[in-house]
Amino acid sequence: MLPLMVGFDLDMTLVDSRPGIAACYRALTVQTGVPVDADLAVSRLGPPLRTEIAHWFPPERVEEAVTIYRELYPAYAITPTVPLPGAREAVEAVHARGGRVMVVTSKIGRLARLHLDHLGLSVDELAGDLFAEEKATALRAHGATLYVGDHVADMVAAAAAGVPGVGVATGPCSTDELRAAGAYQVLDDLTGFPAALDRIIGLALEQQ
Repeated sequence: MLPLMVGFDLDMTLVDSRPGIAACYRALTVQTGVPVDADLAVSRLGPPLRTEIAHWFPPERVEEAVTIYRELYPAYAITPTVPLPGAREAVEAVHARGGRVMVVTSKIGRLARLHLDHLGLSVDELAGDLFAEEKATALRAHGATLYVGDHVADMVAAAAAGVPGVGVATGPCSTDELRAAGAYQVLDDLTGFPAALDRIIGLALEQQ
């Protein structure tokens, strides 16, 4: 079996960043004068920031708003973010089995790194500013064995990289939606990941 490298999405897979991101959107509204429904915005985390910003700002102001949001992010979004149930144990399970962990996220890398460092999540590789099929580039480059995510686009990424996609129903996408998007397995949350990882490793060994 090839060396174990497990990729994880970040928002709503490893961490619950909704409170901090909502606070950041509210600060963005104050600074720009453009109303953003923060609660609605955080109910559909996953796609790139520009996709969400474009729902609220006219095209000519999207880049300005993205820049301001990212400037506000460290002050508003890092401290309120917490690990999701089983996240620490999932990362530790990979390392305990001699594997490595990478995070592949649509969030830009420097902001994703702030979350990982603040929460003390031990990640070996980080690739940011990627979504859906784009994530497959990083997964392939680092020899990912599987990819774990909460969004249907994460299952698309896994398929494009030619690896199993493990869905976790902790984000905006339901169990049925994740399965329909091609998930190899769907978990309620990451507390079930260590056992799922053992099953996937066992199956891979049987197929050698």
